[in-house]
Amino acid sequence: MKDRRAFAKARLFIFGLEKCRIIIKISKSIKGNDIVPNEKMNILVTLDENYIPHLNVMLTSLIHSNPDAFLSVYLLHTAIDEQALDSTVDALGEHGTLIPVQIREIGLEGAPTTARYPKEIYYRIFAARYLPASVDRVLYLDPDLIVNGSLGELYALPMDGYYFAAASHNGPVMRKINELRLGMEEKAPYINSGVMLMNLELLRREQDYDEVFRFIDKYKHLLALPDQDIISGLYGGKILALDPLRYNMTEKLFRFHSVTERNMDLDWVRAHSVIIHYCGKNKPWKSKYFGDLDLFYHETVMRMKGNER
Repeated sequence: MKDRRAFAKARLFIFGLEKCRIIIKISKSIKGNDIVPNEKMNILVTLDENYIPHLNVMLTSLIHSNPDAFLSVYLLHTAIDEQALDSTVDALGEHGTLIPVQIREIGLEGAPTTARYPKEIYYRIFAARYLPASVDRVLYLDPDLIVNGSLGELYALPMDGYYFAAASHNGPVMRKINELRLGMEEKAPYINSGVMLMNLELLRREQDYDEVFRFIDKYKHLLALPDQDIISGLYGGKILALDPLRYNMTEKLFRFHSVTERNMDLDWVRAHSVIIHYCGKNKPWKSKYFGDLDLFYHETVMRMKGNER
């Protein structure tokens, strides 16, 4: 247990002209010969300490649905204590390694934040800057979701010419409103940023970091969902659209389609929805959750409790 929870000596990296200071600590959560994976996946999460329990549930569901995958989980954060991550190392077990990356970003002081949207949400925008150059793609996942199927097809998706692959939850009316609000390209998708495959290789070559800060300054009073506003507003033409029913199913989508489509029920979701996302304020760990999809969250929690016995 001590070996699994031990942290290698911190390695300090300086990027850019005093733009950010990054400290990477690699968690030794596995032994070299513990597991021989069939597929390797780079996973990205950005959060504060309050969301660690929900991160552990998400990772447990990911491992259960992708038992042959080996996960390199990059956690971008501001100030999470090492000991607070012990439970996440345990959740990964022999199926992956946790790589916390502490960010000290200069330039985000004026960016809009709230209790629901802390500064950490901006880190995914700059993931190409923060992650090692050897990582050419990464799958970003919000901690408030459940992985219900194989991620292999999504992770291997061709990304030629695209920065991101993500799903949209907007109909044509809301998409047009967001286009006008954020100066988006015509017909560019307004995406939900909770599930994003990221082409880090192309982002490193083409992303203009100063352009992001200029966008934040220009639209800071109009940013409602800051990170996805920025990604959709700046990079709409570089986003590959994903099927939301498959890769970003939500309670609202389920309710709408269960009324309009006869075969849309929980069995359909279990068979077809790879990712179930509890976005917004309606969270399955709250007693007043409204809907049916919390079933998948509570199944994972029960599985975790069974593993603890």
